[in-house]
Amino acid sequence: MNLKKLVEFRNRSNPFCQRLGIRVEEIQQGYARSVMTVSPEDTNPLGIPHGGVYFSLADTTCGSAAASHGFKAVTMDASYHFLRSAAVGDTLIAEARELKAGRTVCVYELRITGPQGTLLGYGTFSFYLTGEPLEL
Repeated sequence: MNLKKLVEFRNRSNPFCQRLGIRVEEIQQGYARSVMTVSPEDTNPLGIPHGGVYFSLADTTCGSAAASHGFKAVTMDASYHFLRSAAVGDTLIAEARELKAGRTVCVYELRITGPQGTLLGYGTFSFYLTGEPLEL
């Protein structure tokens, strides 16, 4: 699998992430890194990023790592722990690392950091590999 083409495919083919400003920067076997900058439209009534922003960034990043196996993958289970909040204008960095790679199920640990590498949250995501090859 050409991982550079996979990055391009993930960024080009995901209108939801385009709307949120999420961009996949890197995919390696069992690993992915994505970024987004918090905009005023990403905030909740408290003026801080909505929890869905973090979760969407996390799910996208873990899904990108799962895609490194060359098959379509869907989220089976997810757990995300919110530790700190970012602010408008902050760039969020999400990194997913594979904990288990099975024939049909893969599990990832995820960390989202903000300015100066501050840990904002972490989680565990499980994906089901459908067995249907990705066509880039």
